[in-house]
Amino acid sequence: MPITVSIPTILRPLTNNQKRVETHGINVLDAINQMEQAYPGIKEKLISKEQAHRFINIYINDNDIRFHDGLSTSLQDGDLLTILPAVAGG
Repeated sequence: MPITVSIPTILRPLTNNQKRVETHGINVLDAINQMEQAYPGIKEKLISKEQAHRFINIYINDNDIRFHDGLSTSLQDGDLLTILPAVAGG
């Protein structure tokens, strides 16, 4: 099941500067694990202790996974997984 993942600029050095990559997975955690195999080091930038880092926002088709099943949120063929680092300012 191909899933398209939108990669933020800060993580692109880990994906050979690709803006989008394709992966497979039945849920978000599975997709991240698959990405880790292709792009070592990306998993530690996104999650720890099986939870998304609090400064990383993950969306499936514009829906925040925090309001669904978190990393267990199911994926379907053709979904767009968007990774956005939190922005702070002052």
